[in-house]
Amino acid sequence: MRKLISAIIVFSLFGSSCQFSEEKVKPVKTLEAEQMLVKLKKIPVYGFMFGHHDDPVYGIGWDGDEERSDVKSVCGDYPAVMSFDLGRMEINGDKTLDNVSLDRIRKEVIEQYNRGGMSSFSWHVDNPSTRKDSWDVSDSTVVKSVLPGGNNHAKFIGWLDKLAEYMNSITLEDGTKIPVIFRPWHEHTGSWFWWGQNLCSTEEYKALWRMTYDRLQEKGVTQLLYAYSPGSEPKDSTAYLERYPGDDIIDLIGVDIYQFDKDNYVNDMEKSLDIMTQVSKAHDKVMAVTETGYEAIPDSLWWTETLLPIVEKYPVSYVLVWRNARERENHYYAPYPGQVSEKDFVKFYDSPRTLFSKDMNNIK
Repeated sequence: MRKLISAIIVFSLFGSSCQFSEEKVKPVKTLEAEQMLVKLKKIPVYGFMFGHHDDPVYGIGWDGDEERSDVKSVCGDYPAVMSFDLGRMEINGDKTLDNVSLDRIRKEVIEQYNRGGMSSFSWHVDNPSTRKDSWDVSDSTVVKSVLPGGNNHAKFIGWLDKLAEYMNSITLEDGTKIPVIFRPWHEHTGSWFWWGQNLCSTEEYKALWRMTYDRLQEKGVTQLLYAYSPGSEPKDSTAYLERYPGDDIIDLIGVDIYQFDKDNYVNDMEKSLDIMTQVSKAHDKVMAVTETGYEAIPDSLWWTETLLPIVEKYPVSYVLVWRNARERENHYYAPYPGQVSEKDFVKFYDSPRTLFSKDMNNIK
């Protein structure tokens, strides 16, 4: 019981493959998904969970090792949240765009669940019109093309069905489906993905979300918590919610913000977390910093002097930093042994406000 806090800061928690109907599907969730949502709502009473993308599958100077993690190598503990991306699984069938096997991801999600932690999936899905990656924004009609009546609709429904089959394969030995956070169509307030702000209308974006949700529900994928995560572009709650797909779909609201210079980062984080706190209270949703970080972490005190002072003021359930790439030099967001911010990260780990894997079974 490493961090059951002596001085707790309590926050007020706030039909067929080619047809599509505007009628909303009644939300259905497994018991395990409901329990995870309850736990997420309790987290801010204790602090916030730390997360890391692709944490146990590769890192700086290693790839594919078992029971390894750059975070664990630094502080002796796994992150409380691990995220993985399923991009290109719809094409490759057995591995992702980061060359990680789906079997390995399944194994890690199961192990993380058994430790008491949580997992999240993003989906950098390929551009179905151009057959290029999700960053290909050469065609502004792609979202329209995957909606009912569009020339890519049948193809995209097939991709959703592959996604559903994989989601439903992540189970315990007794067949219990493991609940995960699913975060598709992220950073839509920018225009660097084919579903971004300038690539589709508000109505088309919402319809993409509705179609995704309805198809997965139809396929029995009822173990997901859905996350809506714009970038830092919205200036107020109205702008933040402009393309919000609906309370009946969304369980968690988030934001993706990276540091390029400190002043802008702090200002953007404060503004976004203020907005999200308003939305969280009004819509009774969990809130999180769904992606963040400072590439190569050149600031030796970044964890305790930049990130922690911002986040600890808000009812945030988790903060997740991006991956430690093994194939790109200096593209990493968590420390590793010998990295300049290693000692400060240990202080961050020791803070009564940060939660890691060993803390999770103490939160009921």
